Amino acid sequence: MANRVLVVDDEKVIVKGLKFSLEQEGWQVDCAYDGEEALNMAAANHYSIILLDIMLPKFTGLEVCQQIRETSNVPIIMLTAKGDDMDKIMGLEYGADDYITKPFNILEVKARMKAIMRRTSQTKKNDRKEIVSGDLRLVQDGKRVFVNEKEIKVTGKEYDLLKLLVENVNRVYSREELLKTVWGADYPGDVRTVDVHVRRLREKIEINPGEPLYVQTKWGSGYYYKEHN
Repeated sequence: MANRVLVVDDEKVIVKGLKFSLEQEGWQVDCAYDGEEALNMAAANHYSIILLDIMLPKFTGLEVCQQIRETSNVPIIMLTAKGDDMDKIMGLEYGADDYITKPFNILEVKARMKAIMRRTSQTKKNDRKEIVSGDLRLVQDGKRVFVNEKEIKVTGKEYDLLKLLVENVNRVYSREELLKTVWGADYPGDVRTVDVHVRRLREKIEINPGEPLYVQTKWGSGYYYKEHN
């Protein structure tokens, strides 16, 4: 079955160009032109990936991303204005997996999509079904996290980051290593991406994010997971 992508942008010329080009690659392409339509389509269909513009009518791309993340870990690539670092950071804060700056080259879009699909496929192939560490439990099916058997909603990248650390107890990873391992060598973002995801993880799984029990900081070196019994 062909991979299915949802393209969301209020600029019809951009949507038309993406749709034509992606269909040439064998993708099944659905299109939405505002945030409300995007949410309805995301709820009604299963997508392999979503391309989501930030500036949309009715609901912004950030609002759409946040709402989708409440129920789904589908990979999301945000389309942001050129040079707007705040949009990029906010996109990651709201659960996006990647971002592409406008104006973009369609070849770059395809390359990013393929990279995310490749990583997703490899993760599914190699992962254990369940990892237990103290009162923390990670379930690969749906990328679910439980603390004291209470499910904690996390994004796909938050799960991938936590899983890497949990599987390598007490190993310190530099921010650069985490960026390369979790997001891939071809990811164009910087180490702030790692900091954003660590902060969000701590806010979700720690009793006191300011004094974390699980995801620890090794000052001047990076982050590591400390097993908590």
